Amino acid sequence: MKIGIDVGGSHIGMGIINEKHELVFKREKDYHIRNDDMSDIVLNTIIELMESLIKEGKVDIKEIESVGIAVPGTVSKGTIIKAENLGIKNLDIERELKRTLNIPIHVHNDAKCAAIAEKKFGSLKQYDDAVFLIIGTGVGGAAFLNGELLKPKRFSAFEIGHMVIEKCGKQCSCGRRGCFEAYASIKKFKETIQKEFNLPDIDGKKIKEFMIKNKENEKLENMINTYIEYLSTGIVNLINIFEPEAISIGGSFAHYKEILLSKLEKEIIEKGELFNKESMPKLLVAELKNDAGIIGATII
Repeated sequence: MKIGIDVGGSHIGMGIINEKHELVFKREKDYHIRNDDMSDIVLNTIIELMESLIKEGKVDIKEIESVGIAVPGTVSKGTIIKAENLGIKNLDIERELKRTLNIPIHVHNDAKCAAIAEKKFGSLKQYDDAVFLIIGTGVGGAAFLNGELLKPKRFSAFEIGHMVIEKCGKQCSCGRRGCFEAYASIKKFKETIQKEFNLPDIDGKKIKEFMIKNKENEKLENMINTYIEYLSTGIVNLINIFEPEAISIGGSFAHYKEILLSKLEKEIIEKGELFNKESMPKLLVAELKNDAGIIGATII
């Protein structure tokens, strides 16, 4: 068996993956402390979750073949070069964890991990040319051409969230202005709604309930439409570059699919900005949801 770990912007998910690449047990833990540099908190949370699995008898450490870790941001040779939303720079997470866990450890970008899981077992398995987007705390992505995941020799690449869609726009965590992520992340979307309607710091489920309950509210409708407009701008760019047969969206976006997906498709079509008008791809939502990163981390 293998252990898959998905390091997110607000929590870490860990799961036991059997020989059929099935998730047979999962445990999650939120970050209860936020520091400018989350390196120690991320490492300690991973170790706590692993120790919990072993202590509870969910897994015998001798049976673990390897540990796969999906992390946001730029990754190279076991090191997180930078993960802006976690304030992490140059953390050799593989080396640090091997101090405690004497198990082979593999570290990859989270969007690539989720993408490969969706390609093999989820929403993209029947498409050779496809784009996967993970929209949550940030925005990441991956692309497949002729059935193969595009991977450069250096770093993890495809930092889709940091292409500029609004010149001199909002400040992004990466230091640039006007990035796709600064306008299209679910985190920013939720924060905007909370601020405009003076809502307490509630979770995504309650934000969704608020949106459904107030669907006739004109102010809320305008905010949703503005979000969709920015989201569609970034996605149209990707369609024009990759000409995918399908685009699958994972991350927290999947929780809002009933509210956002049909609006997004309509906006892309009506925008009329596709270079090839007939190239509108299938717009899908990740079938494996938040488990995609955990599963993909063990197979990429």
